[in-house]
Amino acid sequence: MLRRHSLLLLAVLVPCLAAGCTAGPSQRPAVVENDERSATTTASTPQVVPLPPLTEPQSPSVDWADCGDQTRSRLDPPAVPATLKFSCADVQSVLDAPDLPGRVQTHIALLKAGDGPIPLVVLNDIEGETGTLYAAHLAALLPATLLQRFSLIGVDRRGTGDSDPVGCVPGEARGALLSQDPAGGDLEAVLDAARRAGQQCAIELGSTQQALDSWRTAGDLDEVRDALGVPKLNAIARGEASDVLTAYANRYPSRVGRVVFDGIPDPSSDQATVLGDLATAQQATLDAFTADCVARGCPLGANAAEAVPSLLDQLRSAPPTLANSVPFAPGIALNAVLAGLANRARWPELADAIQAARTGNPTQLAAFVAPMINGSQLAPSRLDGALATECNDSAIRLPANQTDTLTDTLRQHNPLFGGLVTQRLLWCLPWPGRSGAVASLGVSGIPPVLVTSTKTDPLTPEAGTARAAEQMTSAVRISWQGVGHGAMSSSCVGEAVRAFLVDGKVPTDGTLCPA
Repeated sequence: MLRRHSLLLLAVLVPCLAAGCTAGPSQRPAVVENDERSATTTASTPQVVPLPPLTEPQSPSVDWADCGDQTRSRLDPPAVPATLKFSCADVQSVLDAPDLPGRVQTHIALLKAGDGPIPLVVLNDIEGETGTLYAAHLAALLPATLLQRFSLIGVDRRGTGDSDPVGCVPGEARGALLSQDPAGGDLEAVLDAARRAGQQCAIELGSTQQALDSWRTAGDLDEVRDALGVPKLNAIARGEASDVLTAYANRYPSRVGRVVFDGIPDPSSDQATVLGDLATAQQATLDAFTADCVARGCPLGANAAEAVPSLLDQLRSAPPTLANSVPFAPGIALNAVLAGLANRARWPELADAIQAARTGNPTQLAAFVAPMINGSQLAPSRLDGALATECNDSAIRLPANQTDTLTDTLRQHNPLFGGLVTQRLLWCLPWPGRSGAVASLGVSGIPPVLVTSTKTDPLTPEAGTARAAEQMTSAVRISWQGVGHGAMSSSCVGEAVRAFLVDGKVPTDGTLCPA
């Protein structure tokens, strides 16, 4: 799978008045407005399209049913308040296989959180928890006054969750794709697993293999919008899911409502820069985690910074075997750590899991990556749908010898994560190249869109989001000076999102939210 993330030096992105993150409550103003344009910001284009008015549904056709208990049983930590009510439904869409357009049907699963009259669609990264479950978590983070106006409509993207999930990757191949030691070893093992995954998916999916992409998922969103009974799509997308909203703006510009992009993948085609900066962002997040760990007095102790490298060394000599017979190898361990780093709320749990793994019990740490490795009819692996979607979305296919060279270079600069980020270049190498249209970030004639970025984000680094926002004709960006994937856990960002969505207040471009 290819990610297009990047991280530039922060000094290029924000002015010196932005203070560093603090562990305790901030003493700074809730919002700092950037009076001077940053070095990476281009001259703004006058906004000629106003934010559309909010419109309540007219004759919606979605048949909702209570699913509170079922939803809570499936949620990853942290738990959500018992006062939140959840309803589930699905809508029918067209799979639109390239050789059979309009003839294959698929179902798209929805979850409604809250009782606000206006629907706000929620999408999540394809590798993360499904959009329905992410909407449940997001409802617990956003201001209560937003949920008085909106109900969150989580959408499981095609091929994932309960939306006719894909299950085509052999189980042993999943483990092999994630197991490779990032410090060394022969990348041929990763490429071999990628070949097995690609071949099996080609056999099982047939003509629908290339129908799993962001461009066609945008068509699903329009079916959802129509079923919800609203003329404009109001939506929030986190991370890589921004590709779907970008495709939607390309396909249906007149139907774009009030839209928030919470982190956007780096649009650059320079993989050396993109992946090098991604590794740097991941290391910076680990550094923030270990500093927080020491400050809290966590089980990793005063030498928390050495805990992860020490664990990987330990696993190289004697990797334990997980319940599914997959060895808990260094690659799986580091992927699990990265999954935990992305969710700031789970850092205490991650510290406990790392310490347990160091004492010979990998179960807690393996749980962070288990949704990618394990798969069943009731709980399909997240890797299968993610592999199909991201490989179909990407046109980049870097030959194995060039990947080897790039890996060696990145390891010199970042020994821990440099060899991890390049492995996914091999995942898509046996996969067919992208078919169909390429979505442009620079869509004209759409209303202002709100882009949020996070200073230290291990999945969609801030500089990549900034570069993407520069290419968008109507984007306004606010930056949270915090750590983790996505900025919605910031009360400052949450209020800016509320004001944008509910009141139609467009913030000043370059606004900073303190940690």
